Amino acid sequence: MAKKSATKTADEKLLVGIDLGTSRSAISADNNKKKWVESYVGWPRDFIARKVVGAPVLFGAEAVTHRLSLDMYRPLKNGVIKEGTARDEEAVKELIRHLITLVQPSNSDTKVRAVVGVPAESFKVNKVALKKAVAEFAESLFVVSEPFAVAYGVGALDNAMVIDIGAGTVDFCIMHGTVPLEEDQRTVLTAGDYVDQQLFTFLKERYPAADFNLNMIRRFKEEHSFVGNVDKDVEVEIPVDGKSTVHDITEEVKRACESILPAMVESTLELIAKFDPEYQDAIRENIILAGGGSQIRGLAEYLEEAIGEYGPTKVRVVEDSLYGGADGALELAKEMPEEYWTEL
Repeated sequence: MAKKSATKTADEKLLVGIDLGTSRSAISADNNKKKWVESYVGWPRDFIARKVVGAPVLFGAEAVTHRLSLDMYRPLKNGVIKEGTARDEEAVKELIRHLITLVQPSNSDTKVRAVVGVPAESFKVNKVALKKAVAEFAESLFVVSEPFAVAYGVGALDNAMVIDIGAGTVDFCIMHGTVPLEEDQRTVLTAGDYVDQQLFTFLKERYPAADFNLNMIRRFKEEHSFVGNVDKDVEVEIPVDGKSTVHDITEEVKRACESILPAMVESTLELIAKFDPEYQDAIRENIILAGGGSQIRGLAEYLEEAIGEYGPTKVRVVEDSLYGGADGALELAKEMPEEYWTEL
C-alpha cells in the first residue's frame, strides 16, 4: 500500500492558471489556493541593501516599500517583456517562480502544468521568452491572451467581446466559438499607467506647491477613479512644505480617467465592424469589462451609451477583477486536451 501511495504522489500534477499582468499578477491553483502580487521585482543594489532587506530578491508591495535599496523592475511594462534585456527576462522568471511557490505544496516533487494569460501584445511577441521563463518551474505550458482567459472563466465563448483594462494595455478580444485568432484581438497602450501619468501632470499644473509621487497618484486613482459625474467631490491629503493639506482633485481625476475613453470606444467599434455583420448586434449586447480598469465608476454606463449609438448595447463587469484572468486560465488548464499542451 505504501508503494502505491508513493507512486501516486510522484504522478500528481498541480494545475495552475496565471494572470501575468503589467501592474498585478495572480495565480489560481486546483488545490484551492489563490494568491496575487504587484508585478514588481527588485534586487538589492549592494551588500548594504542585501543586509537591510534580508533577501536576495523582493516582490510586490515589499519591493515597493524597499525601492530605495533595490534595482526595481516591472517586467511587463507596456504589456511586453523587453526581449534581449537579461534583467527583464529574469524578472519575469522570478515573478512566475514566486507565484508558483505561493500555491505549491511543500512536496517539491509535484509537477506543475500552467496556463499563463498575458497582455495580447506579449502573447504575440514574447512566446519564446515566456516559454523560457516557465520552463524551470512547470512541465507543460499553454499561453493565452488575458481577455481570452477571462472569457473562458465566465463562459463567454461565443458572440461576446472581452475588454481587459490593465495598467500597461487595454486588450480587446472577440469570442466566436473557437480559440480567437490574431485578427480577433486588438491592443491599445492608453491604459492605467497612462491615466496615472495624466493625473500626475494635471495635479502638477493645478497644485505646483504640492509634494507627491507616482505611487501616491496611483493610489488616488485606484480609490477614486470615475468617468461622468460623481455625487461627492474627491478630496485627498497631499503634503505642502511638509504639512498634510487637503486638495480637491475631482476634475483632475475625471479628466485623467476619461483620457482613455476615445481609443477604447474607437477600438471596440472597429473590431466589431470588421466581424461578420450577421453577428455584430449579438456581440454589442455581450461586452464584458475585466482587469483593474473595469472598476472605474461609470465606465460600463459610459460605454453602453457611446457604443449604443450603433445599436442595442449591453456592457457588464466581471465579478472578480483581480482573479478573473487567473481563474479562467485555471479552468482552461483543467479542460485542456492533451495535444494543446507544450511540453517543457
